[in-house]
Amino acid sequence: MGLRETLCAYQKNDPAARSKLEIFLLYNGLHAVLYYRAAHWLYLHRCRFLARWLSQHAKWTTGVEIHPAATIGRRLVIDHGTGVVIGATTEIGDDCLIYQGVTLGGTGLSAGKRHPTLGNHVMVGSGAKILGPIRIGDHARVAANSVVLREVPACSTVVGVPGRVVRVNGEKLDHIHTPDPVALELQALRLRVEQLEQRLQKEG
Repeated sequence: MGLRETLCAYQKNDPAARSKLEIFLLYNGLHAVLYYRAAHWLYLHRCRFLARWLSQHAKWTTGVEIHPAATIGRRLVIDHGTGVVIGATTEIGDDCLIYQGVTLGGTGLSAGKRHPTLGNHVMVGSGAKILGPIRIGDHARVAANSVVLREVPACSTVVGVPGRVVRVNGEKLDHIHTPDPVALELQALRLRVEQLEQRLQKEG
């Protein structure tokens, strides 16, 4: 049941996926998750060296590094996958979509929870970095190459370095028409300067 529904999730999220057999045989993101499931089972049953060995083997064969202690829900899709890193205390909900080059990493050396938590139906664009024990709310979207260091509310879109919420309950993020928060601020400042110049000219 778990594998079948994951294959269906890949077909839903990747228009290039022609068949379940093709996904099963050729998709390294799927292979990485299958390796993770086995390593996670070993980790929970206190075979931790073997779990780490399996996760490292998976890293070399798939290009995806998932710590066996991470908690991952159902139907995770890792598209392309190369360069994805998922830390030990990461928690990922159901029906999430992660693109290549994503890091779900920690900050500092403190013990305990130090990696992100992703809610359900979260999309993380290629190259994005989500760092620290923060929560990304359900149905949130993180734009490509964003660096997220703070909590993200549900149903919102985050863009930039550092990541800023630019849309809440808005349209689906398409990576092309995503607003640039820095450009928006600069545009607002330019408009303000023009207004002040006009006022000075009238007063002068």
